[in-house]
Amino acid sequence: MKVSIITCTWNSEPWLRECIDSIRAQDHLDIEHVFVDGGSTDGTLERIQALDGDVKLLTGVRGGISRAMNAGVQAASGGLIAHLHSDDIYVDSGVVSTVVRAFERRPDALWLYGRCKSIIDGEVRDNDFESKRFDWDGLIRGNLIPHPATFIRRSAFLAAGGFDETVKYVMDYDLWLRMAKMGAPIQIDDYLAAFRYHDGSLSTSNVWACHNECLKVRLKYADPGALERAEHYARHVIRAGKMVVKSFKGPAAA
Repeated sequence: MKVSIITCTWNSEPWLRECIDSIRAQDHLDIEHVFVDGGSTDGTLERIQALDGDVKLLTGVRGGISRAMNAGVQAASGGLIAHLHSDDIYVDSGVVSTVVRAFERRPDALWLYGRCKSIIDGEVRDNDFESKRFDWDGLIRGNLIPHPATFIRRSAFLAAGGFDETVKYVMDYDLWLRMAKMGAPIQIDDYLAAFRYHDGSLSTSNVWACHNECLKVRLKYADPGALERAEHYARHVIRAGKMVVKSFKGPAAA
C-alpha cells in the first residue's frame, strides 16, 4: 500500500532535517513525500530539491495552511495520506508499517489515529495523560485526535471535502468531526508522532484564537438544542479559566 506523507513548509530549515530523517527511516518501502512550500527563502527549498527518491515539491502555494494541505493531497498518489508538518517527527521506524497493517486488517476503515508525544526545548517527552477512547460525544466536546498521528484514506479525505480553507487554526478538528460522521476511526495506542512546541508554531502562538475557533467549530456540528449549546459555552468558559491559570504557571505547566 502506497502512503503519501505531506509536509507543508515555509522557512522551515531549523526543523526540516529531523522531519525528513524520521520519514526516511521508515521500514515501509512504498512512501511518497509531498512538500508544499509557501515561499521559503532560508534554504528549505534547496534541502528538499537535494532529496532523491519518491519526492514531489509544490512551490508558491499561498493562502494559508489549509489550502497548502489540500494542495498536497491533490498532488498525492498514495492510497493513504498523512500530514506531518516540518517541525514534527515520527517517533520510530515502524510507524508507517504499523499503520498499513492496521488498515489491511480493516479494509472498511476510512481513517486511523494513534498517540502523539511532545517535543519541548528539543526533548521528546511522553504524554502521561490517558488516551481517551474514541466516541462522538467525546469528540464534539473537544479535539482528542492528534493531527501528526492521523492517517486517512485519500478517497475518504476527498469525499469529506478536505480541510475547510476558511478555518484558520483548528481545521484538523473540523475535518475530524466530518470524518466521524462517515465512520469511526481505527484507534491504536502506539505513539506514532511527536508534535514540537515552539513560539513559531501556529497553534501555540495563537492559543486564544484557537480556543475561540474551537467553540465555533463545535457549535457548527453540535445538536441544535439549547441545552447542548449552553453546555458547550460553559465548557468554553471553564477551559478559558484553566488557560489563564496555566499561563501564570509558565512553560513548566506545558
